Amino acid sequence: MTAQALAIAAGIDVGQRFFDIGLAPSGKTFRVPNAPAGINAIVARLAQDGVRRVVLEAIGPYAQRLVLALAAAGFEVGIVNPRRIKAFRDAEGRRAKTDGLDARLIARFALAMTDAIRPLPSADQLALKALSTRRRQLTEMIAMEKTRLKQTDEPLLLASHRAAIAGLTEQCRQIEAELARRIAGDARLATKFGILTSIPGIGERIATILMTDLSEIGSIDRRAIASLAGLAPHVSQSGNAPPRAMIAGGRPCVRAALYMAALVACRHHPQMKQAYQALRLQGKPAKVALIAVARKLLITANALVKANKHYDAATMPH
Repeated sequence: MTAQALAIAAGIDVGQRFFDIGLAPSGKTFRVPNAPAGINAIVARLAQDGVRRVVLEAIGPYAQRLVLALAAAGFEVGIVNPRRIKAFRDAEGRRAKTDGLDARLIARFALAMTDAIRPLPSADQLALKALSTRRRQLTEMIAMEKTRLKQTDEPLLLASHRAAIAGLTEQCRQIEAELARRIAGDARLATKFGILTSIPGIGERIATILMTDLSEIGSIDRRAIASLAGLAPHVSQSGNAPPRAMIAGGRPCVRAALYMAALVACRHHPQMKQAYQALRLQGKPAKVALIAVARKLLITANALVKANKHYDAATMPH
């Protein structure tokens, strides 16, 4: 849909206490509280003004209820990486930054960028992602407590750290059990989980991360999925300098999970080990070779989920 056909778009600057809404091309703005009444007011006002597309920055959970309400009301909703909004501001040559100005900027972005709209996660997907995020937080806290445990000899502190580790470990176990229960209870998710865990290097935890933090897997092409995961090489070249390809952006937790999957696959799976060694023989550094294997795993996973097939080494291309 072109900007001309769209006619009116809205941009929303999300805060913990308030939503600031800007309209384009009129430039009008208004503010409402980040509360159920405020969300109802936004939906009513945007419908009244003839808005069809609404864009927000992806900055955390403060807009979750609003996004679900907008989608339920039939609006086209886009959640955009804040770096793209910043780049858009820079392209316009603007430096001033307030909540109202940001809302108007996001609205202009919504009119100009036709790729801002992507399928939104469902309420169940958001709940699974929240559980996965909490598991990751608990894992990080356990690692920090273990580091602190090694740095003290005081008996009272040793007991405190051990108690904290035990408590966090139990909470992590409960979160993992709930994730497993919800996945097993949904036939579609259970099928996807089975496909992902059939792939070399991808165990239950990494499969869960791919399902919760990369819900687009199986629904978009190989280049797009690699870009979302931060595993797509981006070429940089200027003048007579030789071109360099580097990965950038994407979702850090997904990239880290696939890197660990690549480590496991290169050690224990002949086909992946062969691919890794071939890259090393070409002079590629170890980390570069592992990233290439991680990207291969992701592209394989994307293709298998799309085809609804389990991994079979005999039929996979080398």
